[in-house]
Amino acid sequence: MKVLVVEDDASIAANLYDYLEANGYVVDYASNGQAGLEMAVAVSWDAILLDLSLPCMDGLTLCRKLREEAHRDTPVLMLTARDALDDRLAGFMHGADDYLVKPFSLREVGARLGALIKRYRGEVAAQELRVADVRLDLTSLGVERAGRLIKLQPKCLQLLRIMMQAPGRVFGRAELESEVWGDEQPDSDTLRAHIYTLRKALTQRGEAELIETVHGLGYRLVARDTDAK
Repeated sequence: MKVLVVEDDASIAANLYDYLEANGYVVDYASNGQAGLEMAVAVSWDAILLDLSLPCMDGLTLCRKLREEAHRDTPVLMLTARDALDDRLAGFMHGADDYLVKPFSLREVGARLGALIKRYRGEVAAQELRVADVRLDLTSLGVERAGRLIKLQPKCLQLLRIMMQAPGRVFGRAELESEVWGDEQPDSDTLRAHIYTLRKALTQRGEAELIETVHGLGYRLVARDTDAK
């Protein structure tokens, strides 16, 4: 999971970076509002940790522009020393999803962040993902297609889960590689080979192809007629 930290206090940013990275997140950092907005729009993030008082552009303006101009619904956890009710209400009115007052516990940041991401991905109540006739049990990680059990390698399973969480969305190669392999960047053919293996497993009995290659961009999972060709 990828998180953007927008914070001008270097010590706070470093603590957040180290804590989140140690807990399995892929983290990047911006020290001012303008850079933070540019990074928030340029990359697809699972969540953004946003300080309210920032140079170049304050957090409220950044959040508003993210929602109203860039039309991004990325979860935003606003971090600030301002604890008045009006300040918190202003954060929500400008598009924040949650609000945490400094000084804060890193464990609470992690808990709130995880909850935001789960809600964003629709994983709070759902115990499974379904696209067309493919079913992924989020508890057992079992995969079925039209009742047929499909055995997948761990990396292929991760790729399937990511795409099933947002059917129809185009996932870029770099994004999928970052999500699945993290800092251990694979060679140029590794992702392609895993997509091929996943496609083969899903269509082993002649079922309709669900994974599309969007040339020059990446891949997407589509819900289409599942009758065998």
